[in-house]
Amino acid sequence: MYLQPWMRPEHLAPGDLKSLQGDWSELELHSIRSPKDSLFEVAFGALWEEFGAAGEMEQAGVIAERMKWHPSHMQNGAALLYAMHFVTRNGEFVAVRDHTAILIEGAPGAVVHLSHNLVAPAWRRTGIAGWLRALPVSTALEALALAGQPIEAPITLLGEMEHFNPQCAATEIRLTAYEKAGYKMVDPSRVHYQQPDFRVPEIIDQENGPQPIPLCLMLRRIGKEHEDSVTGAEVRHCVNAIYKMYGRVFRECDMRVVFETLKQYPSADADIPLLLPTSVPKNPK
Repeated sequence: MYLQPWMRPEHLAPGDLKSLQGDWSELELHSIRSPKDSLFEVAFGALWEEFGAAGEMEQAGVIAERMKWHPSHMQNGAALLYAMHFVTRNGEFVAVRDHTAILIEGAPGAVVHLSHNLVAPAWRRTGIAGWLRALPVSTALEALALAGQPIEAPITLLGEMEHFNPQCAATEIRLTAYEKAGYKMVDPSRVHYQQPDFRVPEIIDQENGPQPIPLCLMLRRIGKEHEDSVTGAEVRHCVNAIYKMYGRVFRECDMRVVFETLKQYPSADADIPLLLPTSVPKNPK
């Protein structure tokens, strides 16, 4: 077993401990901090090819703006740190992921929005995906430190995922992987999450306004992975954090539609089940 310095065993999800096995000595992690980085085009291009056509990837200009964020700069009640990590072996593509740590003014801790995670076919089922799922914890700790918050503050990793559909192999594979890693899904019959419209403003205006996408919420609450419920207040806090992140680069008129949905969320003291992702039917009502 050989671990790279960026591979922190304590950051692995409970179901990803198998990633400790293997020789990772030839892997190299590139943290892309600017669109001028020589690897940005390759890393972003891989993500766009995989997710762009489905409307699941922001435009390159949006990503470039995110790379300017700093967690010590509070704006509109939120401070942000965006990370794009590109993994190679002898210069060849292995994997790429991106995510954003979000700090909310007046609230301790960090919510990390998990954007995209892509592994080259030859590297799937090797355990590298587990290390990619651990990287957001390091980003959260970096953001907390830069913002002057204690690293013991609560950290929640949150991803937006399609509803389970056994007829869609790609979705089933992603949900199954997160389930095995120990992530849980916020009961979508209780929380109707809407992802903002990623399209460019001109298209949104031509087609009668924003069209949010209904998705499910996947959580990993660091140190609380064993719990099977979450309060309405915590869910609202997490979604509000994500919307504030999106609000940095999307128009206020387009974001207003999704912010309004928060009014329909369960009350702060509500107890919301956390479910196994593949146990949830498609588009539950």
